[in-house]
Amino acid sequence: MKIILAALALLSPAIAAAQVATPAPAAVAGARPITVERITVHSQAVEDNLEGNSADRHVIVLLPPSYKTSPNRRYPVVYALHGYSIGAEQWASEIHVPQTIEAAFAKGAREMIVVLPDTKTMHNGSFYSRSATVGDFENFIARDLVGYVDSHYRTVADRQSRGLAGHSMGGYGTTRIGMLHPDTFGAIYIMSPCCLLTRALGVTDAEQEKVFRAMKTPADSEKLNWGQRAQLATAAAWSPNPKAPPLYLDLPIKDGVPQPDVLARWNANTPIAMFDQHAGDLRRYRAIGLDVGDRDGLKDGAEQLHAAMDRYGIRHRYQVYSGDHTSGVATQMQTVVIPFFSDALVFPK
Repeated sequence: MKIILAALALLSPAIAAAQVATPAPAAVAGARPITVERITVHSQAVEDNLEGNSADRHVIVLLPPSYKTSPNRRYPVVYALHGYSIGAEQWASEIHVPQTIEAAFAKGAREMIVVLPDTKTMHNGSFYSRSATVGDFENFIARDLVGYVDSHYRTVADRQSRGLAGHSMGGYGTTRIGMLHPDTFGAIYIMSPCCLLTRALGVTDAEQEKVFRAMKTPADSEKLNWGQRAQLATAAAWSPNPKAPPLYLDLPIKDGVPQPDVLARWNANTPIAMFDQHAGDLRRYRAIGLDVGDRDGLKDGAEQLHAAMDRYGIRHRYQVYSGDHTSGVATQMQTVVIPFFSDALVFPK
């Protein structure tokens, strides 16, 4: 497939491997168990999307060891977003929860609630964007999910006590939502983000376009390969078209010819293109973290985001660690991300 974002092409092998196994950091002896709850959260923002994605979203809630025994205590919350082609359950397995969260607390991180929402869609990923075709998954996270968790759990319902993190597509979502919703979150941690910018496309492939044009319903994407579904997911999120059934999206190619207007719409959704407009919003955060593996195909994008924050004097932590796209994600969650929010968020006295 030649018509595809270069970043997504680099990402495909890594995500395929991530669904099989990722290395787990060593368990910590004596770590107290957390409580794992699986719930369903209805999202008004996702209702009535043209793709038919359910507005009832699966969510995993991780409650700290003291939650059941300290009924008057309130906790900060961290929302952790999964990557493309996986959902909340696969994400939980990828980062080895509950072990990694229990170990982080046992090694000194202050206790917090951690929430893993599922945003998998018809084409395997929402890109945490606002789309009539896919649904408004940006506001599912920033409004509906936050509102539900604050009303059903003992949270500290204040932006300074609310964190957002994510890996790969979730890293993109963290960057995007972080830019657009600084009134909701007080600290963000971006892990190996995808899709920070679009790159020049290769030779257009008319045969590939024929495959998409022949589809009768969005559900036909289940028969397609990873790269084809990623292409459709990107178009559904970033170039929706309610007047273009049955897929309700505009492709970046038509009759074998590239469509600059569609590519411009894609580019408008990339954080590097959005950065100048939202640098001031990012400056409002108590803390920003960004990391990427030294063998990750998405390292160049992370470097550009790091450089953009430096250019505007936005304080942030940037780490390039030894690893590929997925090999270090569980260790980073245990040893870096949870401790980062332990330091960055405001905890009740």
